Amino acid sequence: MAQHRRTDISSSEQRSLKAQLSAVVVLALLLVLSMWRLCLGTGQAEAPAITIGLLYSQSGTMAADTAPMADAIRFAVEEINARGGIDGSPVEIKIGDGRSDPDLFAAEAERLITQEHAAALFGCWTSACRKAVKTVVERHDHLLFYPLQYEGLEQSPNIVYLGESPNQQIIPATSWALRNLGKRLYLVGSDYVFPRIANAVIRRQAELLGGTVVGEEYRPLADQNFGAIARDIVQTRPDAILNTVNGDSNLAFFAALREAGIAPDKLPVLSFSVAEGQTVGQLPGDYAAWSYFQSLPNQANGDFVAAFRRRYGQQRQVSSPMEAGYAGVKLWSAAVAGLGDATPSMVRQALAGLSIAAPGGPLILDKANQHAWKTARIGRLAPDGLFQVVWSSETPIRPEPFPRFFSRQEWQARLDDLYRAYGNRWAAP
Repeated sequence: MAQHRRTDISSSEQRSLKAQLSAVVVLALLLVLSMWRLCLGTGQAEAPAITIGLLYSQSGTMAADTAPMADAIRFAVEEINARGGIDGSPVEIKIGDGRSDPDLFAAEAERLITQEHAAALFGCWTSACRKAVKTVVERHDHLLFYPLQYEGLEQSPNIVYLGESPNQQIIPATSWALRNLGKRLYLVGSDYVFPRIANAVIRRQAELLGGTVVGEEYRPLADQNFGAIARDIVQTRPDAILNTVNGDSNLAFFAALREAGIAPDKLPVLSFSVAEGQTVGQLPGDYAAWSYFQSLPNQANGDFVAAFRRRYGQQRQVSSPMEAGYAGVKLWSAAVAGLGDATPSMVRQALAGLSIAAPGGPLILDKANQHAWKTARIGRLAPDGLFQVVWSSETPIRPEPFPRFFSRQEWQARLDDLYRAYGNRWAAP
């Protein structure tokens, strides 16, 4: 009798345990379902996002030039996120609108670093804006990836220089112009640090190769008055015009040339800051000096251009600053993925000598100065609006930010004089 009672109790306990287990399984399934729905609803990855700052001008004289560069940087981030982010962490972009003003660029860089906690900054265009941001990233021991060609005379551990330095653009292009266009050069530029120093380099290179600068004129950034300069060019009769005008002033500059009857078949323009996608009044036969042109025939470039056009429209063109901005994001991503850490000081160490494949060819950072090795190229504008390469250095050139014409001390003295002449800024008022 007692044995029969113990069997009844055991069966009851089993039924209770089964009921409890079923309830636990149901609760677990409900919890998993809720988490799955939450992930579907928010689209967020489990790992926290890595924030980067995008610095460019949404208004002002540089807006039309910098917007395509910003699109290329966004495109690189979209590709990274589509592949799962960096070690599972998506990349998030915060915008800093400098509105074509160096002081605002500095303020936006400060905000992106201190308030948005950006792990790196990408962008800027003019050297005046870069120099303003340079003081900010150096103060915070941060990183700026700068995609533009520039005048050199700078080497900061907190800036990755992705564009052409003088010995990769200005110097070889001047040599090419003297050989192929003629010995008499007329220089026209915007009145800020890049054109002033670039033209000092051009003058010295021309002197060494038997050329002559027959005219040199500047207008402030955003200025639209180039009529007097065009008339002077007609009277001076140079063999070629070397152009360092920036921003929407190029529209007025080329319009003034056409109004004065200046066309490429008689007097070509070689530009250092005008590239694909910038409709500024150039005509077929005008030239540009860059390391990258959309027409480069390699497969990686063809794939990149096709993918970019699928995203932004088949009419879009890709320029050298766009390619450099895109590749710079991929370079940063590779450094972060290799480290598992986006801390700027750690990334800077990982960047030394790092190389990745890019649309324009291998992107290699020089260990000594954190500038990219670049292939020098001259493009001639064709009727389809693209530049066709007419000359190339064939192989990448090691960057030398300080041209050997003068010592570093002499170059620094020139910079100091220019800064004081502008009223302790890097551009004419």
